[in-house]
Amino acid sequence: MSIATPARLGVVGAGTMGAGIAGLAARCGLVTTLFDIAEAPLAIGRERIDVSLDRAVAKRRVGADDAAAARARLTTTTALADLVACEVIIEAAPERADLKGELLARLAEVAPGAVLASNTSSIAIADLAERSGVPRRVVGLHFFNPPAAMPLVELVATARTDASAVARARALAEALGKDVVDVSDGPGFLVNRCARPYYLEALRIVEDGAATFAQVDRVCVEDGGFPLGPFELMDVIGVDVSLAVTRSMWEQSFGEPRWRPSPLQVRLVGGGRLGRKTGGGFYEAGAGWADLPAPAPAARTTILDRILAQLVNEAAFAVTAGVASAAEIDRAMVVGLSHPRGPGAWASLLGHDRVIATLDDLWTREHDPRYRVAPGLRRAAAAAVGIDA
Repeated sequence: MSIATPARLGVVGAGTMGAGIAGLAARCGLVTTLFDIAEAPLAIGRERIDVSLDRAVAKRRVGADDAAAARARLTTTTALADLVACEVIIEAAPERADLKGELLARLAEVAPGAVLASNTSSIAIADLAERSGVPRRVVGLHFFNPPAAMPLVELVATARTDASAVARARALAEALGKDVVDVSDGPGFLVNRCARPYYLEALRIVEDGAATFAQVDRVCVEDGGFPLGPFELMDVIGVDVSLAVTRSMWEQSFGEPRWRPSPLQVRLVGGGRLGRKTGGGFYEAGAGWADLPAPAPAARTTILDRILAQLVNEAAFAVTAGVASAAEIDRAMVVGLSHPRGPGAWASLLGHDRVIATLDDLWTREHDPRYRVAPGLRRAAAAAVGIDA
């Protein structure tokens, strides 16, 4: 369905994500209104946008006149009624279903002609859509942090979303220069779901005493080619944020063992060690894995094989569940998270038999259902050697 690019955008929530989306939209030519409940968060959000624009001008990515025009296109408000003319409104409120649902319901009344998009990273869009009272107008538009730099956006529709709402949301994301991937509704959508093993298997390796968190990070970066190890990445994202996404997925799935939260994360969050934003998480401020002892050569292979096997396995479960195709999952993991390869490419590189042998060995030793092999992965392995499974 062809539809005109929206010209007016509303963003609700002036935190890191909301301000980032609003600033990007203003730079891309949209008349943008940023809402928050008080002037203080709006001032902080506006400052973030100004700093981002100043940095872009200094690096000659944006001209001074274009930056001034972007600032002129952006307004801030504490009145929801000021969003009445917006064609699309993106809520970027804290990750609570009750809060987001109530907010969407209020927006449905304030702006009866707007498509309502949630930037949630883990809450089911169908749940939020029902809470809104206007499920045909609600979609998920999941941006990644920082919104201006990360190229991927997940577009999530439900069975009740109007095709016109999906088309308008897609047109908006493309106008913001994003690579849009269509994802079915479900716990964690695509990227957060398929990336869970990068964190959870790393945590399990440490809990098992097989390696330290710094050794796991070193192996993932030096041997796997990942831009950041799982523990330093959790420190960047926020250990509490990572835990909240995992817990949400686990609860939505009624206790899926693959998404069981880690006691190690729970202890860190309970102790206030949330990562860089609190001055320390897994690492002390300013420290990194390069300063700590490396693992033995045999341990390096075991660490990487365990994490990669679980990435491949989760993707196989996701394909069977209809989250996205194997090719779309690979694209999303590379584009959205800068992984060196997608799960399908890892499976081809390692070989399906090696991946399955790693998982079967873990199951034999631990009898933990998180290591059960996806039926689709066993079928792929059989097909690779010409066996009719």
